[in-house]
Amino acid sequence: MNITNKTVLVTGGGSGIGLEIAKLLSAKNNKVIITGRTESKLQKAAEGLANVTPIAADINNADDVARLIATVKQQFGGLDILINNAGAAYAYQLSATANAAQKARDEFETNFFAILHLSEELLPTLSASPEAAIVNVSSIVALTPGLRLPTYSASKAALHFYTQALRVSLAQTSIKVFELMPPLVNTDFSKDIGGENGVAPIVVAQDLIDAFESDTYEIHVGDTAHIYKLSPVDAFSALNQSA
Repeated sequence: MNITNKTVLVTGGGSGIGLEIAKLLSAKNNKVIITGRTESKLQKAAEGLANVTPIAADINNADDVARLIATVKQQFGGLDILINNAGAAYAYQLSATANAAQKARDEFETNFFAILHLSEELLPTLSASPEAAIVNVSSIVALTPGLRLPTYSASKAALHFYTQALRVSLAQTSIKVFELMPPLVNTDFSKDIGGENGVAPIVVAQDLIDAFESDTYEIHVGDTAHIYKLSPVDAFSALNQSA
């Protein structure tokens, strides 16, 4: 897939993996829109980057999504690539007092339902592009659950299966569907679960760029490739050996 001279929307683009993806795509002469809830954070992230436009929006808010899509159409005339990177996670272990149901609601709202909504709303716009893509950022825990991320794991597993179904459903269209599956990444997002031991976000971003260029639709970054090859029992044990 060609990834130059395209218009790209990156949710959660103000930091971490999303920002590194924006940087690499900007360097390839794409028009990159980064979105997130905090305008000051987005403005700071976009400083010094060519062709990067920050637009504050909460993907969990239907009015914000409608305004974001309208702005993209009016200001950029269309969209070629949607990268669903924004996420939410709680680090905890299941117990009688964990309040897991509420945590799961919050995680699924951002990690699953908001992605379905934004993707569906943008399908007509993406379909107008002769070569388009949707990228869903899931996780290593979409393959086997992390004990310290039980309901986050469930939300990413749901996203994993949705992405597979979407890929087949859109196979006869101009829209390619990618899934980026990072392991633990060293970002502020993962600091509560030992993120300092994770891979650098630029590694994840570069693997996505390489996958675009080779049309590799399911991208197993770092340790995800190892976990993918194991049996379910061995994968669970390997991922949770230090939990």
